[in-house]
Amino acid sequence: MKADHEVDVAVIGAGQAGLSAAYHLRRAGFANEAGFVVLDHGKRPGGAWQYRWPSLVMEKVHGVYDLPGMAFGVPDPKLPAAEVVSDYFGRFERTYDLPVHRPVDVLSVNAEGDRLVVASAAETWAARAVISATGTWDRPFWPYYPGQETFRGRQVHTADYTGVGDFRNKRVVVVGGGASAVQLLLEIAPHARSTRWVTRRPPVWRDEPFSEDWGREAVAKVDRRVRAGLPPESVVSVTDLAVTPEVRAGLAAGILDRRPMFERITADGVVWADGTFEPADIILWATGFRAAIDHLAPLRLRASGGGIRMDGTRVVAEPRLHLIGYGPSASTVGANRAGRAAVTEIRRLLGR
Repeated sequence: MKADHEVDVAVIGAGQAGLSAAYHLRRAGFANEAGFVVLDHGKRPGGAWQYRWPSLVMEKVHGVYDLPGMAFGVPDPKLPAAEVVSDYFGRFERTYDLPVHRPVDVLSVNAEGDRLVVASAAETWAARAVISATGTWDRPFWPYYPGQETFRGRQVHTADYTGVGDFRNKRVVVVGGGASAVQLLLEIAPHARSTRWVTRRPPVWRDEPFSEDWGREAVAKVDRRVRAGLPPESVVSVTDLAVTPEVRAGLAAGILDRRPMFERITADGVVWADGTFEPADIILWATGFRAAIDHLAPLRLRASGGGIRMDGTRVVAEPRLHLIGYGPSASTVGANRAGRAAVTEIRRLLGR
C-alpha cells in the first residue's frame, strides 16, 4: 500500500531533541516537506515543557541549554518554565521555518522494503530514515506495592501535578528520590498537614551549582547502559541532588528527612517492615518516566537485556532508525549533540 507522503527523513517529536535534529537537517540541505518532516503530538510548541506544573518557575529549573543557532537568553527567574520554554521553542520553529505538523499522534513505525513507514490514525509517511525523539513525558512510571489498590486516599503522579491546592491540610507521602520529588515536597510541606519523604536509595547531595559538566557526567553513565542493550535509567536519576538554599532550609527544618521505602500500602497509609505506620491522605508518586517508544514495537528492537542496543544514536538492529531523547539524550544536555550526531549518520546512510 502506497504511503500518503514520501520523505527522506521523518522526525517524531518536537522537543529539544527533535528540534535540534530538524535544525541540522535544514543545515544539511534537506528541503522542508520533501526532504524531511517533523511530527509532533503536542497542540503547540514546547515539547514536554508545556505540561510542567505552573509553580515550576525558571529559578527552580536545573538548566535549559540553547538550541543550536539560537540563544535561550536570560529569562525572568519568576516566570513559569512551561511558558518561557514553550515560547522559546515556538520562536525557534518559526525562525528556521521548520516543517512541524501538529497535532499528530504517531501510532507505529514499520519496515517496508527500503522504507520505514510512520503511521498516524489519519496519514502515513514513507521515510528513508527516521529519528524518534519522543522523550519520556508520556510514560509516567507507577511502581506497584502490595495493598496499593486498597488505598482510600488519592494517588497522584508528578505528571498530573498542578499545584499545592489539592494538598492543603492533607497528610502526604512523597515517593521518589529525584529533583522533582525534592522540589514538590518543599512546595507542598508548608501547606500540608504533614509530609513524609520516602526513597528506595538514600539521596546523594551535591553541594555545588548544577553545571554542564555535571550533566555530561550523568549522560555518560546512561550511555554505557544503552550500548549494552540494557533499559536506560533516567538521566535525572543519576545526576545526584543539588543543595540549593531552599534545600538547605528544607534539610534544617526536617522536611527532607528521608525514610526508606515502605513495605506495603493500607487503606489509610503506608507500613514499613518493622510495623511503623504513616497515615496518608495522598501518595504523590515522583517516580519518574520511561521511554515513550511503544510506536516502535512493530520493529521488534528489544535486546536480550530488555533495552534497545544503541551505537551512539543509531539503533544497532535497524540502522535507518535513530533514537534521541532516549537514554543518554533524554535531557537538555544531551539532546543537542544527539540531534547533530543523528543527522551526520543519516547523511552518510543516504549518501549525502
